[in-house]
Amino acid sequence: MTNVEDIQRRLIELDVEHRDLDEVIDRLTQEGHIDQLQLRRLKKRKLQLKDHIALLKMQLVPDVPA
Repeated sequence: MTNVEDIQRRLIELDVEHRDLDEVIDRLTQEGHIDQLQLRRLKKRKLQLKDHIALLKMQLVPDVPA
């Protein structure tokens, strides 16, 4: 992905998925019976999304000569 618009579009998609995962995790933790394995997988996926979002945001920042 080198096109700025493509990166911005992907960032929006990842942000939505990250938010959705956050809601699912919150709902699961509020319920009485929690599947710990599922919860760990969702949290791991959420962290992966956060890392991917950070990498894409860095691609949008122009390089500044030292």
